[in-house]
Amino acid sequence: MCSLLVNIPANAKWTQNGVTIAGGNGEGSATNQLYYPHGHFVHDDETVVIADCMNHRIMQWKNGDTTNRQVVTGGNGQGNGLHQLDRPTDVLIDKETDSLIICDWGNGRVVRWSRRNGTTQGEVLIDNINCYGLAMDEKRYLYVSDVGKDEVRRYQLGEKNGTLVAGGNGEGAGLNQLNYPTFLFVDRDRSVYVSDKHNHRVMKWVKGAKEGIVVAGGQGQGSALTQLNGPNGLFVDTLGTLYIADSWNSRVMRWTQGDKKQGTVIVGGNGQGAGANQFNDPEGLSFDRHGNLYVSDFSNNRAQRFSIEYDL
Repeated sequence: MCSLLVNIPANAKWTQNGVTIAGGNGEGSATNQLYYPHGHFVHDDETVVIADCMNHRIMQWKNGDTTNRQVVTGGNGQGNGLHQLDRPTDVLIDKETDSLIICDWGNGRVVRWSRRNGTTQGEVLIDNINCYGLAMDEKRYLYVSDVGKDEVRRYQLGEKNGTLVAGGNGEGAGLNQLNYPTFLFVDRDRSVYVSDKHNHRVMKWVKGAKEGIVVAGGQGQGSALTQLNGPNGLFVDTLGTLYIADSWNSRVMRWTQGDKKQGTVIVGGNGQGAGANQFNDPEGLSFDRHGNLYVSDFSNNRAQRFSIEYDL
């Protein structure tokens, strides 16, 4: 995730029933369907792009127009051609070049596609990487998680090897280790937040640090407010409050800065299901500039939007 600056009041609440803005019509490849959606990105103008993993494509829709959904990348079948994707897991928009940067997980590469009309193929930025999550800081450095090497690297665009910024000491639960790092967020200080999925915790690695700090979870796998269960998408607002898609608990949690002991459930937490107030393995998570919450609801094959409530 990119460090879009979002001011969310500390006591904010969200509507408990989500509105389906994409998918929700069963598993499939029509433009009104998704098939295991993963990470997504909300642009300043509230255009949303989403990694539609098992359809091997990136979908886009505009704010408020849930009928105008279009395939913007891939959609040419599963494959490793430059016009194809293979199970993409995350995507972001590089505003400087008006392009999409995509974690093409099944092909073990990170690719870039121009958003200009007529673009029919992408270019490979990084290859031979078991990538899962992406983030970009304000200096346009790209951060990529590698679930094979249990590490996160930072790249200047065009660079192939990158600089290690988290993990890289083998799979494990030490403070200098990660175990299946998925989604990322980079704050204004270039600290990297990592969903350390199989350790059921979120880690913060300050720029240049050799070890991370546990900022959420880390109390074993479980559903107590002190615990996480397979965390995925994450977001940090301007107050330093952390929001997490707690996937296997089917809920979204908020952890305030300095209180790593327990979080609060802000949406979901009503059991696994397909109701408007339920999730089935939420994956991607982000906010628009107004503080509305977007969640990729993986096993329900839909993307949900939860409006912020301003009568606080």
